[in-house]
Parts: sequence; C-alpha cells; structure tokens
Amino acid sequence: MKHLLTYSTLFATALLTLSSCDKDDEIDFNFPDTGSMAYVSSNTSGMVTMIDADGLTDVSVKQKKIASMDADGIYYNDKRNEIILASRTTNRLEAYQKQKNGSLEIKTTSTPDFSNAREIAVSGNMIVVAQDADPALNGNMNRLYVYERTPSGIRYRNTYNVGFNLWGIHAEGSALWAVADNTGDIVYFENFFSNSNGMIQPTKRVTIEGIVRTHGITYSKADDKMVLTDVGDGAVADDGAIVVISNFSSVFRGTANGGTIGANAQVRIAGSNTMLGNPVDVAYDEDSKYIYVAERANGGGKVLIFEMPTSNGNPMPGYSKNVAGAAAIYLHQ
Repeated sequence: MKHLLTYSTLFATALLTLSSCDKDDEIDFNFPDTGSMAYVSSNTSGMVTMIDADGLTDVSVKQKKIASMDADGIYYNDKRNEIILASRTTNRLEAYQKQKNGSLEIKTTSTPDFSNAREIAVSGNMIVVAQDADPALNGNMNRLYVYERTPSGIRYRNTYNVGFNLWGIHAEGSALWAVADNTGDIVYFENFFSNSNGMIQPTKRVTIEGIVRTHGITYSKADDKMVLTDVGDGAVADDGAIVVISNFSSVFRGTANGGTIGANAQVRIAGSNTMLGNPVDVAYDEDSKYIYVAERANGGGKVLIFEMPTSNGNPMPGYSKNVAGAAAIYLHQ
C-alpha cells in the first residue's frame, strides 16, 4: 500500500533509496500486484526503461534493448502484454513482446507513414501518433496519424492535418487533447475519431497563463486533474515547470474558446530544486498521487517523480533516475 509523504520526507527517502538497474535481468511486463509501472522511451540509447515503483522506498529499474535507437511516444498494452512505441528510426509504430530469454522482439509494426514522431495516445484499439512539422523531414506538415491495433497487426486508418505544431497528446474516450507546441496553448478535439481525412479544426483552444512552451500533457478523469509541462526555452536547462489544474472539466468549460486559464486556477512548481529544464513528457499516478516526468535537458535525461503539489513552489523531486535520452513516459497502474 502506498502512502502520501511530505516533500521533505520524499527527498530524504530519495537520498537513502537505492534502485536496481540491470539491462540483462528478466522483467515481467505484467501489471505488478501493487504499485505502478512506468515505461520510458529514449531518443538516443535504443533502450526501453521500466520503473516499477511501489512507493518511493521500493523502486526497481530495468532496461531492455529495442530495434530503434531513436524512439518517442510509448504505451503498454496489458491485454496483449506488449509495448507499443513510435520509432523515429523507422518512422513506424513497433509492438514489442518479451521472449523466453527475456529479450524484446518486434511482434508487429505499422506501415512507415509518419516522420518526426512525438507522443502517441491510445484509446481502446486506436493509436494516435503526433507528427511534428519539419521542413526537411515531412514538408513542414503537422499531422495526427491514426492506427488500429487488430488481431493481425497495426492497421493504418486516417491522417489529419492541423494548423499548429504538435508534441504531447492525450486520448480520453472519443476525444483528443493536444498541446500546441511553441505556445502556451492546449487544444481539444471532440469526437476526434469520427473525422474524415484532411484538415481538422479543434473544438476548443485555450491558453494556459504563464506557460512559455507546452510539451507534456496528461489528464486524470478520476481526479479531474490536467497535468502539463512547460519546457520554457528549449536551450535553457533550468527553466522547466509542471502545471496542475484541478477541477479541470469545470475550469475548461468555463473558459471561452480562445480564452485563458489564469494562474489562480493553477498550481505550478519550478526552480533550481526541481531539476526541471526540458520536461518533455508527463504521467500521473491516480493512486499514489505522484507525477512522473521525462526530463531531457539535465544529465542527458532523467525520470523525476514528484508528490502532487498543493501550492506553488520549488520542491526537490522525491525520486530521480538517470535515463539517457528520456523522451516519453507512460504509466500503467
């Protein structure tokens, strides 16, 4: 059973806690009896990192080699016991399953349709890939690619063009949330999967006051919390932040399209103690109330865990682990 701890206790625990990290040991992808399992992709190492946390005093870390050196969005499918990720090496979705010897092997892939992939989001059997515009790689096209995980593979379904830069996305039922990269905005698509191919417009777009550049996004329906990351200036390694908006459905509903969610509706943590520079992705544990962050700018990549903040501040993370090239994080709980 997990317990809530104060920031000072979290930090003290983090200093005293030793976590294992073994590239060769077996790891069972099955959901642990207690705690949560975080899956972290890398855009430099050709590794997937798995962090099994049953509270911050019982954390184990394992790594497995994959075929792609450069990967981003990641998801764990518990029904198939497989890891799905967006490969930036092969420009396709890759589904990995564990072999008897403990290694990961590609079970199936999508067709190579996208380039410069960022986050992925999953709703049921539907998988969405965010393609960030790049003039050299994809004709400067911001696109959302939709695939379906079928019994026989990963089938391409749709391509949607959008008029803003993409990075983090989050699917919730038939809806899709996305950050508008290079801005402080988030966008919402209602009935996203019902769209026809081509240009689509968001149902609503709002600005988050104080955010310089949104990147990571996750929403907890159970807690009605929206958690976002701000990378600030991508060239600066100490100006990142986490923003939490509680009672989000009410706050969002009460904000007009094109309006602003003010700082008074947010809790923001940032500063030198946090080690937040470029927090590129975020996940939230509804049970422990911990926030997991993939931090890219510091130490070549880290995973940071924070207790859910109740006020603005500059807290130290309760847990920190170097993960080279940390690009995306997904939490299975």
